[in-house]
Amino acid sequence: MSKAITKQMSISEIVMKWPETAGTFMEHGLHCLGCAAARFETLEQGAIAHGIDPDTLIEALNESIEKE
Repeated sequence: MSKAITKQMSISEIVMKWPETAGTFMEHGLHCLGCAAARFETLEQGAIAHGIDPDTLIEALNESIEKE
């Protein structure tokens, strides 16, 4: 399986392309989807800044878009 969401993507890019991921971000404790940093911060940077394992989050996000 090729992963659509990667660590290098910005948080806002992910949510704009796949709105259904917003709930997954919230479930994992990353609630800053609308903050200014979400536009330029990569998924990996945002996850680490919030004490979230980026690999676990990416896996969950990719699972959420596969369901659609």
